[in-house]
Formats: sequence, C-alpha cells, structure tokens
Amino acid sequence: MLLLDQWKKVLNRIENEVTAVIFDLWINTLTPIQYANDELILLAPSVVAKNQVNQPGIFEKVTKCVREEFTPYTFVRVTEKVEYEENVRKQEAELEKIMKESPSYKPKFNPKYTFDNFVVGKSNQVVCAAMQSVAERPSEKFNPLFIYGGVGLGKTHLLHAVGNFLTKTRPDLNVLYVTCDKFTNDFVNSIRNSKSNANADFREKYRTVDVLMIDDIQFISNRMGTQEEFFHTFNDLYQNNKQIIIASDRPPKEISTLEERLRSRFSSGLIQDIQEPDYETKVAIIRKKCSQEGYLVDDDVIDFIAQKTSTNVREMEGILSKVVFYSSLIGKSHASMDDAREALKDYGETERTNLDAEKIMNTVCDFFKVSKEELIGKKKNKEIVEPRQLCIYLINDMLSIPLTAIGELFGGRDHTTIMHARDKISNQVKINPHVRTLVNDIKSQLLKY
Repeated sequence: MLLLDQWKKVLNRIENEVTAVIFDLWINTLTPIQYANDELILLAPSVVAKNQVNQPGIFEKVTKCVREEFTPYTFVRVTEKVEYEENVRKQEAELEKIMKESPSYKPKFNPKYTFDNFVVGKSNQVVCAAMQSVAERPSEKFNPLFIYGGVGLGKTHLLHAVGNFLTKTRPDLNVLYVTCDKFTNDFVNSIRNSKSNANADFREKYRTVDVLMIDDIQFISNRMGTQEEFFHTFNDLYQNNKQIIIASDRPPKEISTLEERLRSRFSSGLIQDIQEPDYETKVAIIRKKCSQEGYLVDDDVIDFIAQKTSTNVREMEGILSKVVFYSSLIGKSHASMDDAREALKDYGETERTNLDAEKIMNTVCDFFKVSKEELIGKKKNKEIVEPRQLCIYLINDMLSIPLTAIGELFGGRDHTTIMHARDKISNQVKINPHVRTLVNDIKSQLLKY
C-alpha cells in the first residue's frame, strides 16, 4: 500500500478524535514524506503548525491513529518545511564532502566463483545461459533477472560469476553485489545515523550503480520499511536502464508478505529457477571439486557421495572434504571407499536413502500418534494442526518439493495455505525450543540407518 493511501486512512481516524477546527487547521495540512524503520515523518507547513501538532493532547491522538494503520511500534516525527529543507541541504553538502574524501565503492567477488568453474547440467543450463547473457550485455535484455532455487544449488556462485566477468570485461561499470540482510542493515544504519548524512550516502551507494545484484531477497519479507526503500531503489535503477539481478530461494509469488507492487516489479522481467541436479551433474560437480582442490578420490567414492547425498551442492562438497580429511588424517593420500564409510559413519545426511514424502508423512503420524487420514484431512484441532504443519515444513525442507505439489499431498490444499504452514514452523524453529526439538527428533528418525 502506498504511503499516501495509508495516511488517508489515518486522517479518517484522526478526524473522529479531534475537533473540526484542529483537524482543518493543523492535521489536514500535514504531509507524510517518509516511512522507514517504523518511523513516520510528517511535514508541517509552518513552525506554528508543527508546534500545535506536537502538543501532548493532539500528538498522542495522532500517534494512536498512526499505529492503528501502520504498526503498534511506529514512531511519529513532525518536522517543519524550512527545517526539513535545511537538513536536506546539510546532508547534500556533507555527502559531497564524504564522496570527495572516501574511495569509491569497490565490488568484492569470490575469485573461485566464475562461469568457467560452474558445472552446467540439465538442471541449471537455462539459468546459467541467462546469467551469461546479462553479463555480456547488461541492461539490454532480461531486466530484471530473477533467479530462484533451493539452498546450495549455485545461485550465489552465478551472481559472483557475473561480477567477476564484468570486472574483467567492463571495468568502467559500477557493479554491486549485496545480500538482502546487508541492504537492510545499510538502510537501517542510514536512518539511525542521520548526523553523518548516512541516508544520502546510502542512496548514493545503491542508486548510482550500473548493475545491482541482491541475494536472498526472500528475507525482505515482513520488513516494510526496507521494502519501501527497495521499491524506490528498484524504480530509480530500472528507469535509468540499469541492470538488476535478484536471487531468492523461492519465486516472487511465494514470498509471504511481499508488497504486490514489488512482486509485480520482480515478475516484469525473466524469472528462472535452478532445479535440483541429477546424478550425472552431481558426479561432475564432485569431480570438478576434486580437480580444483587436488583431491585424489576413488571413483566409487564419488559415486557413493553423488547417490547418498541430497541435492545441496555445498553439502556434497562438505562431505567430500570430510572424506579427504579423514584419509589424510590416517596417513593416506588417496581416499578409498573404506575411508568414506568410516568418515561418514555418523553423518546422517549421507543415509537419506529412499526418503520421500510418504516416508515423512508416515513418520510424523507415528511420532504424534495420528492417522494419515487425519493428517491430510480437514480437522483443525491443535492435536492435528501441529503435526500437519510440521509435516508440511519437513517435506519442503528435506525434499524441496514445490508448494503446489505438497498441497496435492494434503488433500488439494491451496499453495498459500501450504506456504503459511511452512513459514509458521520455520519461524517457530528459530524462536521456540520445543518446536525446534520436535523437528530435530523427527529428522533424526528419518535420517537414521
């Protein structure tokens, strides 16, 4: 929802809280100019108007109505036009000074993440081709480019590959890669650190680039202030024909609480997913890693890791390193199958044999003593809802099955219902020890020998 639309709703509330004279003279003359980090800044036309609105009786009512439309924690700040414009001038002057004294923003890309080092297979060849096309001709096609896929499938590798390619071939371009958390933290700090004109510095950093790459954009969910700022950053870059590349673990339509206008922007270019690697691609990835690191590993070990591990590339590389480390620890330079079995005997992830949705559902039913009919049925009592939501979360987390397919498993439920269950448990795992223990206990049962 646009800021002005929200403010109109606030005005409707305030009109019922104050007299008509106060509303017409002081309240209705206010203009919302910024809402970020749970702070709403209102611009008054004069010092008198600002002072009137800031009187305790009026200000408390304004704050109450604002919090009813925004968030319960919203802070209201009333400023005056001349005062505001003077602050803007000071910020611009300070920014000019900072930019003269500070070095330019230099991109930092992992030198190991290049297109040459990226193993291409059926699961990722379309995404890789799109990223290479954008790297060769930024802003000319596929803008914005939105890529998504599960954890450890190569999204970050490809983003850095674009950065490394452009650094070598187009050193004149200003290329910036950041995670969503980095963008959020920079934005929050720019709001808090107004004395150093960090807000202007923030916008200078993000709105003057030629190529902006944002990783893990799904974390922008529930951060309304950050969404507002990113929306304007996106528009500014897009209108100036600058390339935008966004990576996520899910498509735009499945990012909960994402503003519709951002969802629309993300969907306006090319959206492409990285699928799970097949057996042949996993073997190629492991062999590539062995070649890069100088590992000596028997072929049956490579086959074992490719067949027994999940689709997470980082997990496969971690398991490979574990095997090689064990063989070197016992004085061997060449890792054998016996070394692999010994090194991975306590590594549950390598024993994810025949794990499918049916097995997860049956395990959850046994764990909670409920029937499968109840699990996928319509009952909404707590004894059924909690196992159902946990089961949905586990299937999505361990198998990376699309939400629509999970919905079919649970009696044809809509994907938004499945997304709600997944996100609820995902959040609870972070803050609720009881839920975290339940998830770990069920996973242990699923992954044991």
